[in-house]
Amino acid sequence: MKWLSLATVLGLFAVSVCRSESAGEEKGSVMNKNDKYEKATFAGGCFWCMEPPFENLDGVIDVVPGYSGGQRENPTYEQVSSGGTGHLETVQITYDPSKVDYQKLVDVFWTQIDPTDQGGQFVDRGSQYKTAIFYHSDEQKNIAQESKAELEKSGRYDKPIVTEIRPFTAFYEAEDYHKDFYKKSPARYKSYKFFSGREQFLKEIWDEDKDTVPAEKEQTYEKPPQDEIKEKLTPVQYEVTQQCGTEPPFQNEYWNNKREGIYVDVVSGEPLFSSRDKFESGTGWPSFFKPIDKETIIEKVDSSHGMVRTEVRSKAGDSHLGHLFDDGPEPTGLRYCINSASLRFIPKEDLEKEGYSEYKKLFED
Repeated sequence: MKWLSLATVLGLFAVSVCRSESAGEEKGSVMNKNDKYEKATFAGGCFWCMEPPFENLDGVIDVVPGYSGGQRENPTYEQVSSGGTGHLETVQITYDPSKVDYQKLVDVFWTQIDPTDQGGQFVDRGSQYKTAIFYHSDEQKNIAQESKAELEKSGRYDKPIVTEIRPFTAFYEAEDYHKDFYKKSPARYKSYKFFSGREQFLKEIWDEDKDTVPAEKEQTYEKPPQDEIKEKLTPVQYEVTQQCGTEPPFQNEYWNNKREGIYVDVVSGEPLFSSRDKFESGTGWPSFFKPIDKETIIEKVDSSHGMVRTEVRSKAGDSHLGHLFDDGPEPTGLRYCINSASLRFIPKEDLEKEGYSEYKKLFED
């Protein structure tokens, strides 16, 4: 998640840590003390994307994002993201078994993840994004194991199912700003889910008509070796793209560029933005309301400088580009605030000469 990063609006939320008084029990939750309710705990990559599918089920009382599976008590998001705690991003579900059974919850879980990938979910790379079912009883364990075995037999995947089935030990609630993220920032949530590749993957695996799913584009751009990058770039370009630096506003090459053309990654040459999607933001940096291709942009949580933001990076070159915010114009409502030093501008009249002739269509009226 997360790789996926958060919008500026989330920086307005105080990062208050709501932790359990004791392991596995949510602080001050009356509903969790009701004997007729039971719990289910799943790790499915970015926990932002795991709340909505379960919250929409009849019989589910509450879905809480948090951390499970590690040794550290009361971990913070930053500690879990560092990969040193052993915790996975999880959701803990409180449900009424008289209305929805555990089998149904497990079935929904499988439809939300890639069970063949334990290096991280989709573009979110890191041990905290591994998938797992944490069972609370022998009954849950048996149901999970049988369900996994059935999925393996189904032939739906061409790789082994590696999702772990583990005993539940403890659950620690995530910070408040992670709770119901899809409701607090719907535009950012939809953008993240698409950009991460999660939406496309699940559609391809679970939709009956797979012919309607567009084929993945062949990657034609690559990140050069570091020594070549350092030799090729100016000091400012290197600091911005490789060290997550930020250039001064109003003192950069493209903030006021009004020519028609495309902006490509200065490191890999990958096409990123079009001048047709550029707008005057008043910030002093080039601003765009959408990229040329959503798959070329990767989002990550950036908690540096005392705030929580959404960092954007190029997919092929892994260059730091800038940040993504929720205060852009229609039709997307997004603002990609990008450093000029991360970009190279190619005028529309030079597209064919520079090897980008396919993008001439962007400027056909």
